[in-house]
Amino acid sequence: MDACEEKPTPPRKTIVIGEEEENKKVLVGFAVWLGITVLAAGLLDLFLKGIPLGFTFPLINIEASVSMILYYVAIIVAAVYIGVVGLKELVIERRFSVEFLMAVAGLGALLLDYRFEAATVLFLYCIAEYFEGYIQDRARRTVEKISQVVPEKARIIADGREVSVNVDQVQTGAVVLVRPGERIPLDGDVIEGFSHVDQSLVTGESVPVPKKAKDCVYAGTLNTGGVLQVVVTKKSSETLVSRIIQLVIESQKRKATIERLVDRFARFYVPIILGLAVFTTAVLPFVFGGGFETWFYRSLILIVVSCPSAFIISVPATVFIAITIAAKRGVIIKGGIFIEKLAQVKQVVFDKTGTLTLGQQAVHRVHRVDISRAEDESVMYAAALDQYSNHPIARAIVRRAVERGIDLSKIKVSDVVEVPGKGIVGMVEGKHVAIGNPEFMEELGCDCMDAFEVTTGDTHTAVCISVGKTGWATICVVDQVREDALQSIGLLKQQGVRTVMLSGDREAIANDTAKSLGIDEVHAELLPQDKLSCIEHMRGKEGLVAMVGDGVNDAPALAASDVGIAMGTHGVDVALESADVVLVNDELSQIPYLLKLSQKTMGIAKQNIAGSLAIKFALGALGLLGWVPLWFTVAAGDDGLTLLLLLNTLRLERLKS
Repeated sequence: MDACEEKPTPPRKTIVIGEEEENKKVLVGFAVWLGITVLAAGLLDLFLKGIPLGFTFPLINIEASVSMILYYVAIIVAAVYIGVVGLKELVIERRFSVEFLMAVAGLGALLLDYRFEAATVLFLYCIAEYFEGYIQDRARRTVEKISQVVPEKARIIADGREVSVNVDQVQTGAVVLVRPGERIPLDGDVIEGFSHVDQSLVTGESVPVPKKAKDCVYAGTLNTGGVLQVVVTKKSSETLVSRIIQLVIESQKRKATIERLVDRFARFYVPIILGLAVFTTAVLPFVFGGGFETWFYRSLILIVVSCPSAFIISVPATVFIAITIAAKRGVIIKGGIFIEKLAQVKQVVFDKTGTLTLGQQAVHRVHRVDISRAEDESVMYAAALDQYSNHPIARAIVRRAVERGIDLSKIKVSDVVEVPGKGIVGMVEGKHVAIGNPEFMEELGCDCMDAFEVTTGDTHTAVCISVGKTGWATICVVDQVREDALQSIGLLKQQGVRTVMLSGDREAIANDTAKSLGIDEVHAELLPQDKLSCIEHMRGKEGLVAMVGDGVNDAPALAASDVGIAMGTHGVDVALESADVVLVNDELSQIPYLLKLSQKTMGIAKQNIAGSLAIKFALGALGLLGWVPLWFTVAAGDDGLTLLLLLNTLRLERLKS
């Protein structure tokens, strides 16, 4: 199946900033306003003491100062806004949010007349929220950037003239004109022209790819050279870009186990902390002595320190950043759960044809029975017939003839009959010519024993050519191994990962391929159900199993493995739907990188959780002893810690291939 001819995917969704991001923008405004207000109030308290700026409110007879008014206005406005967000989550979602805890802490400190601490708590919270949003948005913008580069207009050729229309209105079968320097608006096949296309934004390839007639091009990629005419094969909602965006969006719904544990932990953790704060205020004054005000202040410290925002935010952010980093390299991971599983993979199972190999046969050698006959003569007779066949071996022989400069259009061919699974016969330049396997040649009564004897022990697929009734030669073809296969297998072995190959080919051919690549274990002559049985047998023995495949016969094994990895460029729909990870550009070198990325991601996530809990426990204990002020616990124990953990997460971007 052509790479461009795939089943329609769900409509494309452009990522937009939602309510949560808008809330963060409002918080930034509050942070700036709070900072100015707190600074002004602090300066008044510090430098203008003794200057009669105070006055008494009428009716209530309360003395006030300009600095006090600035503090109160700033704190109350910010606490009310943050508190509304917190109450909304408490009432609608039935969970205690960070906003709710911060509003309680700010208003509680204000009640105790700790104006500077209250204002500082809310100011630091607003600033931290901004940076949290900024760091998370860096990951979102990666995917948003992909959606934004797709042109809004397409230049179609209709009735011999160019017409500019919206891409959403272009139907399949329309012809689109793309000039140099323009981005291709829709997926399609080139029908005229030649150019180099920069596909880096979609597939991760760093070098522009040459495109000629019959080659597939993708929406959003950049035409760097000549003029191209492209016949549209997918609507705007069905393009590869739409598929990538949709998969990345949906990946956020498939949380890793560690993310779900953090969510459940936070759900029970916050109410327990609130209970401890009430206990601190109501009971500890009678146990250890001290006034209500002292212990109420310390309970506020406990509330602030116990805000779970650090690990609630940092762990999902770590996983999502890893997913977007992979997407930039042309790898789609369909959820955090698969990041977690990839980190535990100890066995990688490869399908052979189309995965380790290109799935494209090529002539390896020509064994001539009569060495006095030229090799090109045998290839000419074979290619003359094979040009009428779609069999992979036939196409390989035709390509060999074209490479040798043989003009097949000048050769007289007639009476061509193809026998599926066996061979092809016909008349070439008035001579009876047959090509096929030994059984077929024997059925035809052709004497090809000498031809096949010269290939005894050869691990390549061989077909015999007979002219008249005499065997002239045997052509051996081989499925070409991918250029990066050997390097990828070597990197996996360096990581301590066991490699296995599954193949439906003959055992000799499969063993030869596996030996050349250094694969640890080989299973050959397998049917689809046999591949499934192999995967089920391997699971649970030496860690998790990842399966890499591309075709229909790989779908059951992809679905049964712990992590299914599909080759995306030529992978058919059923394989892509069954897989958990998609290699958009079919680069096997991405697999060792994915394992490293996943392991580092889970390592950072665990570091963030452990570091967060340790620091919060220490600050909570110091706060109950009265050794740290409220504003310091916000700066160090909650917002400052969250920023530190998010910066730790950004180390993922430094991971090299």
